Amino acid sequence: LSSPEISGPDPAVRARVAKSGCRISAFCNGTHSYQNVRKLSLKGFFGWLILKVFEWWYFKKYGTCFIEQVSVSHLRPLLGGAESNPPVPGFSASNGESETNRQSLSECKVWRNPLSLFRGAEYSRYTWVTGKEPLTYYDMNLSAQDHQTFFTCDTDFLRPSYIVMQKAWRERNPQARIKAAYQALELNNDCAAAYVLLAEEEATTIIDAEKYFKQALKAGEAVYRKSQHCHPQNSQHEAQLRRDTNVLVYVKRRLAMCARKLGRIKEAVKMMRDLMKEFPLLSMLNIHENLLEALLELQAYADVQAVLAKYDDISLPKSAAICYTAALLKARAVSDRFSAETASRRGLSTAEISAVEAIHRAVEFNPHVPKYLLEMKSLILPPEHILKRGDSEAVAYAFFHLQHWKRIEGALNLLHCTWEGTFRMIPYPLEKGHLFYPYASWTETADRELLPTFHNVSVYPQKEFPFFMHFTAGLCSFSAMLAFLTHQFPELMVIFAKAVSIVSRPGLA
Repeated sequence: LSSPEISGPDPAVRARVAKSGCRISAFCNGTHSYQNVRKLSLKGFFGWLILKVFEWWYFKKYGTCFIEQVSVSHLRPLLGGAESNPPVPGFSASNGESETNRQSLSECKVWRNPLSLFRGAEYSRYTWVTGKEPLTYYDMNLSAQDHQTFFTCDTDFLRPSYIVMQKAWRERNPQARIKAAYQALELNNDCAAAYVLLAEEEATTIIDAEKYFKQALKAGEAVYRKSQHCHPQNSQHEAQLRRDTNVLVYVKRRLAMCARKLGRIKEAVKMMRDLMKEFPLLSMLNIHENLLEALLELQAYADVQAVLAKYDDISLPKSAAICYTAALLKARAVSDRFSAETASRRGLSTAEISAVEAIHRAVEFNPHVPKYLLEMKSLILPPEHILKRGDSEAVAYAFFHLQHWKRIEGALNLLHCTWEGTFRMIPYPLEKGHLFYPYASWTETADRELLPTFHNVSVYPQKEFPFFMHFTAGLCSFSAMLAFLTHQFPELMVIFAKAVSIVSRPGLA
């Protein structure tokens, strides 16, 4: 036993081991007992869990990681890192990039919904039944601005009834607006704007709204003819004529929509066609989208194709109604006999390829629509304003056009089989597009302002969890494992801690 071959380690090493063992023993048997170790482990676990929950909430609300945001915004400047400012839209280095940014900004412009519902006859009835507000304050505020732009001008101070209506359009309370409209009619029984307000907000049925609009049409036509025959040609006269034109076009369009809702579809189509011929320069009002929907209801597909040939042009701003209606017409030619299994065996025919390409084009323009058409997401009432390529436009389109897709046999089946193939052609939708400009990154923010809070806003592309989210998730999981092992097997964890402490010392490695 005393031979050198089987003797223990150097006395100095043994002394160090004994000293380390005493320290670990003091640590475990002293103030940090087993119970304290358990408490510390649980505290660490719950601390990481709270951090993880906060990170997840912050990411869902703001779309970025809190730790990453703090690091980039505050710690990086302190450490001397260069701050990378995102490029300001419209101020790019090259002309091509500047043009792209300008196009993206125009596509993210908020537009008036051409098929918007009536507040009194439709939106208010929904509120009475469900107790939910279908319109956001931001959306209604945009409508108030539209009404002031359409129905007021600089010469209104000359007419007391128009002064009252100027105040009415700015009122937040619906009852105050209705009261002001009646006051304007007491001052001037031919105030078309007052009848418009009553038709939109006081009428509780489409029939009542139509009656008010007919009175507005009678008054509006008289004022419009008077403005046309007025001799002075100055800026005030032009502003007044423009206002009277806006009132007349608005009233005729809403009368056509009333006829469409009441089942007089042919009459509605005639009114829309006459309106487009009478005022061809007002194409920005998108009256052709009302016409497309009415023609689809009549199943007049040849007329629909003629309208698309005129308005589905590269020089005009696209919309979901144009892109998806074009896809629907091409799908109609092949959808009744389309089979995914047969197509996978023999390949696609020329007509089927054309239909699939049209669907891919529509999905690239607005990727939110298919989930509503396929009823993978529930529909809500459309807002009064929409964001092109956004979820708000998808809701508005599907609300009115889902029935037309269902009417054509196999159209939804073809859409279901092919729409996801679009995303293989645009793997980086925020950096480059295929047929359209890259998808704007700020559409989600605008859609959340336009759509009610009870609606789950569709987001495209889906946000990827950043590195710090995965990092904190890993730390939280590791802490949970340590806390569980320490709580269940405290003795083994103490032995493990001793072993780690001994190995970690350089003299004992």
